[in-house]
Amino acid sequence: MAGRPRGVDDLAILRATARVMGQVGPAGLTLAVVAREAGVVPGTLVQRFGSKRGLLLALADRSVQDAEELIQRVRRAHDSAVEALAALLTETVAVMATPEAFANHLAFLCADLADPQLHERALAVHRAQAGAVAELLAQAADAGELRAGTDVAALTRTVQAVTAGAGLTWALEREGALGERLRGELDAVLRPHLPPPPADTPEEP
Repeated sequence: MAGRPRGVDDLAILRATARVMGQVGPAGLTLAVVAREAGVVPGTLVQRFGSKRGLLLALADRSVQDAEELIQRVRRAHDSAVEALAALLTETVAVMATPEAFANHLAFLCADLADPQLHERALAVHRAQAGAVAELLAQAADAGELRAGTDVAALTRTVQAVTAGAGLTWALEREGALGERLRGELDAVLRPHLPPPPADTPEEP
């Protein structure tokens, strides 16, 4: 005899958890709040994840998978490696649409740094994104979108540092959208590495 249907699947619950994280931060995240957002009872979360910590670990594992899937998706969607890179960076922060959401997610990251298991997963996401940035920059150089001989490793570190800093300054200044700020900062970082414009062809007499 088949078991009872699960109703709301685990992925929907994890997506609800991510939304709640942006809304309330670490202090306000409880199983009751997540359950209400997901449309289930708290007991369902205990049954599937064991505890609040188990839920956060499951979300962290899912975040690693999401990062890898996003990387593949932007590569397929853009012929230009530079445009794929811009899409990767902006879609990564799409969940942080407001300064308050950014602050709440940043608070969770700070907590992750002090927890070995959560830190391991956060580092896996970071490394996956760094690898994608490096690969896209290398592809851009090979395709002539960047100057030949561009130091891809150094530029990768710069792009990551600027991305993190852009989010923080945007949250402080609260001007425009985070995606727009990131794209502007990325353009500024890449500008010195762009190939020179083609020389005008002299007119024939």
